[in-house]
Order: sequence, then structure tokens, then C-alpha cells
Amino acid sequence: MGKTLNLRADYVIGFLGAGQLAKMSAQEAFRYGWRVTSYSDRPAAEPLQWMSPLSHTGSFEDVDALVAFAETCDVITLENEFLSSEVLHQVVERTGVPIYPSPASFEAVESKWKEKSTFQAAGIPVAPFAIVSSSQDFVTFGDTHGWPFVLKSSKGGYDGYGNRVVSSLEEAQEGFQSLGGDAGDTGHEIIAEAMVPFVKELAVQVARNELGMVVYPCCETIQTGQICTAVLAPAPVEASIQSKAQELAMAAMEAIDGVGLFAFEFFLTDSGDLLLNESAPRPHNSGHYTIEACESSQFDNHVRAVTSTPLGSTAMKVPTAIMINILGTDERPSKLDGAVELLEHNAKLHLYGKAQSKPGRKMGHLTLLGEDVDALYKQGRSWVDGLRL
Repeated sequence: MGKTLNLRADYVIGFLGAGQLAKMSAQEAFRYGWRVTSYSDRPAAEPLQWMSPLSHTGSFEDVDALVAFAETCDVITLENEFLSSEVLHQVVERTGVPIYPSPASFEAVESKWKEKSTFQAAGIPVAPFAIVSSSQDFVTFGDTHGWPFVLKSSKGGYDGYGNRVVSSLEEAQEGFQSLGGDAGDTGHEIIAEAMVPFVKELAVQVARNELGMVVYPCCETIQTGQICTAVLAPAPVEASIQSKAQELAMAAMEAIDGVGLFAFEFFLTDSGDLLLNESAPRPHNSGHYTIEACESSQFDNHVRAVTSTPLGSTAMKVPTAIMINILGTDERPSKLDGAVELLEHNAKLHLYGKAQSKPGRKMGHLTLLGEDVDALYKQGRSWVDGLRL
């Protein structure tokens, strides 16, 4: 019997979140003739909401509203992780509409404590970590694993938010309070994590469903001020390290029985070891280069994975690619100045359609394809550094 596909014109994919990741996934869904709807917890119109007339606004904690949203969908997927697995469980139980990643998979990684515990139990290397809640905990962790170490909010952190590097008991106490550790909220534990002497930060995207699993090339992420500012693909490291990162990423995906598109971030240590730092149950900034550089982008395989569609090839079509994030420079309505060179040279420019710019906000990205990663990065950096947005 031949395979059947959900290529129905009335098939609806629902996104929890309506930002640029949902927008870029939706662009792929539209190619297959599917309809797209979104549920956002933000009052202002977001990038996906400009593309589809089907949108809902409400709290991610409002089960009744999410149930009403789910009843308009054939399948639901995630654009961010600022959700509760308990709420997702209730929505599935009450509607029968599948959510991918499943509530059980999401539960395994929904907080940094659960995430690191899950992967450590699966035999995947992670940095030493512990829940901390008192001055004695800070002292014990520092004495055992060394000062400084990192305090992290167990849930809600991104782009450097929710983290504090602490070098003393006083800084640890202040950091704990600033991260909301004294609020006593369940699921908002503060964890201490040992500083890792890494030389590079690497990332791998994996797509998986009941039909199979595919893995993207290992790429390097370049961080500035704890924000990813650029990605080099494939990562300029030994082939054995690239392969090991891919193997660990696939093992992590299987450990949580993940369905959808996940990204896994690694530290490459100065001794050549790989430690899993974080996972993301959705498309990821580190995979934007795949839009032009790979046979099937991370966004294409995201929608394929959650719709039980055969997954596409992750092979790169070019020897190398670089992606540079375009960050906001001014507090003003979004308007890009200085992009003439980009368009004249046929650079791959993506703007997300965010209405308001502010310094450091991810407003778009630029991708360049070629053979010399250093030359590409130098050229792209010179163009992006001259932009104002």
C-alpha cells in the first residue's frame, strides 16, 4: 500500500507563538497548501499574524482558551518553550488534537533542571549542575566545582536573560534574588552550573517523526554578549567532532521521543569533549542558514515532522554558509537603513516584520553562500555592521 499524505487544502497547523520562527515555518506550510493559525500571548501583532487571518490571543495558562484554539486545528506545534507541560497535557486530553513535540516530550525538557537530568540519565554528557536554594548550597557548589559558576533560572531564560555568573557568596545571593529564586514558584528553580572551559559553541538541528529521523550539519554559533550574532556552517572543526555532535543530538532526540524539529547546543571544551548545554523544542536561530544552504530547511522539516510527512534531505547544497543576525540598533518603528549593498550583491536578506525595533532585538538575518567561510564572514560582517534598524 502506498504512503498517504495530509495534503488537504483544509488541513490546519496551529502554532503556539507567532514570532519569526512560526512565520518561517508557516511559509513552508503554505507551499504544501496547508492553512496556518496561531495563538499568541502578546497583544501586539506579531510576524505570523501579518501573514494569516487566523489568529488568537490569550494567556498560555488559560486552558479553556487553548482548548478553543485547538478545536480549530488538525495539529499543533510550538514556536517557543514558555509553556507548561501540564497545560499541554490538558489540551490534548480534552480535545484529542495532537501537539508536537508531545506534552510528555516537552515535559522532559521544559525546565533546565528537568532537561539536564533527562539527558544525564540518558548518558549524554552535561556540565555539573545542582538546584540551589540557600547560601550553604552556593558555598557547597562553589567549593566542589569552583568559582565562578553560573546561576540559571530553570525556566524562561534566553539570549543571556535568566543567567548570572557569580564569583562570590555575595554575588550568588544577589543573583539568586534577581532571578526570582526567593519567589518559591514551582518549576522556577534556580540551578547552579559549573563554568565550562569551552573553545567553541556548536549546534545541531534534528527532525524526527514516526517515518524517520534526519540530522543537519554541525554548525558553530558565535556569541556576543550572550546573544548569538552569527553561525558558520559546517562548523570549522574536525569531522570527527562534527559527527560526534550529530550522534549526541540524535541520541538526545531519541531519549525524549521527540517529534518535530529540535535544536541542541553543545560546548566544545579545550580538551576536545562535547557537553550538551541546552535544547530547544522548535526551530532555532542556529538553523536559519538551512533556508538557502540545505536541500530542505529546518522550517520545511519542522512542518513535515509534525504532519507525519516524509522528511526531506538535510544535505548542504554549497560547501559553506554563514548567517549573521541583524539586531536592532535604535528604539523606533522598524525601518532598515543601509541595505543597498546587500540587495545589489544578491545577499539573502530576511526581515521578520517586527513592527518595533530596539537595541539588541533580533529583527532579521543575512545568509551568504560560498566556499571560503572566513571570506564570507568578513564580507557579511562588514555589511551588517553598517546597518541601522
